[in-house]
Amino acid sequence: MRRRRLTGRLLTLAQLGHAHWFFGNLYEAVVRVPDRLAAGAECERAHSPLGPGSPLRYYVPAVPATFPASLAAVWSGWDDCPESRRWLVVAASCSISGAAVTAVLVPLNLRLFFATEQSPAAEREELLRTWYRLNALRLATTAAAWIATRQAAARITRIAR
Repeated sequence: MRRRRLTGRLLTLAQLGHAHWFFGNLYEAVVRVPDRLAAGAECERAHSPLGPGSPLRYYVPAVPATFPASLAAVWSGWDDCPESRRWLVVAASCSISGAAVTAVLVPLNLRLFFATEQSPAAEREELLRTWYRLNALRLATTAAAWIATRQAAARITRIAR
């Protein structure tokens, strides 16, 4: 019973983290934050990934609430909650996939947003197209992780009662 409560809490944390991640990236895509950052004048460009104006500052605090919480929920809920195993695995897999897409985006972000000199327009447009494609994939994996954590939590909560 105690372990199920722990798993439920970890899944709640993971749901919050995935919602933060999903809506943050959705906001960036809708208002076209990458275009604004990439086209900014030298004085407006962020000078470091953790400096003022950098989106990374909004995501770093939520990192422990995403895939680490999902992985911990798999660990804590695996033996106690066999009915939720499938959802736990889907949640962790999607969360790890979203993190992998983010890892692919990091070098692209560094070139687009933090280079000392702005890229030529054609190269910048290609990098932005790639960014939006990868962000769409990241949104899909994050949404799937969010839904799967909700499904796993619902099963664990139902069992714990």
